Amino acid sequence: MREFSERYPVWLCDVWGVVHDGVRPNTDATAALARHRREGGTVILITNSPRTGPGVEAQLTELGVDWQSHDATVTSGDVTRTLMLSHGGGKVYHVGHERSASIFAGLEVARVPLAEAKAVLCTGLFDDVNDRLEDYDRLLGEMKGLGLTMICANPDRIVRKGERILYCAGALAERYQALGGEVLMAGKPYRPIYELALEEARRARGKPFGLAQVLAIGDGPDTDIKGAADFGLAALLVADGITDGGAGLDVAEREVRARVPEARIVATLGSLDWP
Repeated sequence: MREFSERYPVWLCDVWGVVHDGVRPNTDATAALARHRREGGTVILITNSPRTGPGVEAQLTELGVDWQSHDATVTSGDVTRTLMLSHGGGKVYHVGHERSASIFAGLEVARVPLAEAKAVLCTGLFDDVNDRLEDYDRLLGEMKGLGLTMICANPDRIVRKGERILYCAGALAERYQALGGEVLMAGKPYRPIYELALEEARRARGKPFGLAQVLAIGDGPDTDIKGAADFGLAALLVADGITDGGAGLDVAEREVRARVPEARIVATLGSLDWP
């Protein structure tokens, strides 16, 4: 991590799966991020959470994540708000848990019944613990029949929470696309969230830097690693939990490279340990 800190002053770090597991913080990771900042580096947390930046910051505080581990947080929810304004026509049907309702705060966008909606905002499942994906097939069919665009606030398909694997908004978006429905994606691996993250990094550093000085850190092949590759960034793969699958780091990296041939993976680690 010292070598990467010297080579890449700007780190764009994934949150869920790297900084915490949804239940408790990864103290090795947060210590490494904080140390990078003490060495003069900049850390922007970049997450596919459908919550806004302040909402994720509140969650991080609740989980006990060290606030010195990062300079700022950029979320899929932040990008989603822009899409809601440009595509929602002022009326949006919300698919997702009530905890994500803060994404509407301060926007001139109303939550309405499906029949009145101009678009659908998907932040996840209504109940991500107990619901099954097939439970949503009827709703997705109705959305397609109405010709509604889905704004997906979290492209992640699955996430690990403690010892459980839960479905995310990306899984419903994939299912809707299979029906022929139109989907707009807000977070990783798509460009808008990286552009916003780099804006925050420039603001935090107060001086210019090039893409060659930026390192993307994450555990998701189809989000973190592909997003970095598409944006022209080097990536550090954290092969733990979902990515590793218990097969070992070498196997995990080979599998990720096979899925994302254009990836620029500089290393594969089990965690961000900086002794």
